[in-house]
This record gives sequence, structure tokens and C-alpha cells, in this order.
Amino acid sequence: MTAMTAITTMSTESEQGQMPIRSEADIVLARQQVRRLTQQLKFSLVDQTKMITAASELSRNTLIYGGGGDMLWQLVQNGLRQGLRLSFVDQGPGIADIDLALKDGWTSGGGLGMGLSGSKRLVNDFELETAPGQGTRVTITRWK
Repeated sequence: MTAMTAITTMSTESEQGQMPIRSEADIVLARQQVRRLTQQLKFSLVDQTKMITAASELSRNTLIYGGGGDMLWQLVQNGLRQGLRLSFVDQGPGIADIDLALKDGWTSGGGLGMGLSGSKRLVNDFELETAPGQGTRVTITRWK
């Protein structure tokens, strides 16, 4: 059995949700929501900061490179461990070269090139689904 098959989503509706990422203000709201969720899960301050930073970077990518999209969140459980899973989904142009996009310092715009690669280092699980012309979904999970 893989680790992914053992993970369950906590069942109440209040433990999952979706937020639009359509403006700079939405990025701030996404960070605030992630802060509330990590505090609810009683993450350490360091782990809260890592998840909020990753969410901020991925929200910004969703807005700037994906033309806007959504942040989906859910509280998850794997045995006794609890975690927070976030997905950033857009219908933008997609990423043509995933390996290049995950390389530190590479940017397709005017940023520092740390968004994807930096976010990947801040979380326990990182998944990237993309195809040119079909948008992008980045899913991250941090475990307590």
C-alpha cells in the first residue's frame, strides 16, 4: 500500500474549502486562511510559516502565470498524523518544461525564480500536474 492510499480526508465540510485567486487581495486572504488552518491544526510557528510562505508563492504564481484560479484546501489524516493539503489550480497556459520550472533561479517572468522550487522545499509532499494549454495544478501537503 502506498502512502497516498492510506491518507484520508477528514469528513466534515468545514474541513475543506475553496477560495478564488483573482487579485492581489485574494493572495492576502489565502495567506490568512492558511494561517488559520495551520493554527487550528496546532502546527509549530516554524511549520505555520513554511506553509504560509509556500501558499503565498503558489497563489502568486496562480495569479500571475495562470491568469487566476483557485486555492482548494482540506485537512487530511494519515493514521494519527494530521496535515493540511492545498491545491492551486488554474486554466492558464500550463508549463512547457517542468524540470526547468522547478530549477532554482529560473523564471518565465520578472520574479526571483524561487516560487515552485522554494515551495517544494517548504512542504512534505509536492505534486505538479500541468500540460501546455491545459493549465496547472500544484498540490502541497504539510504534516504535523
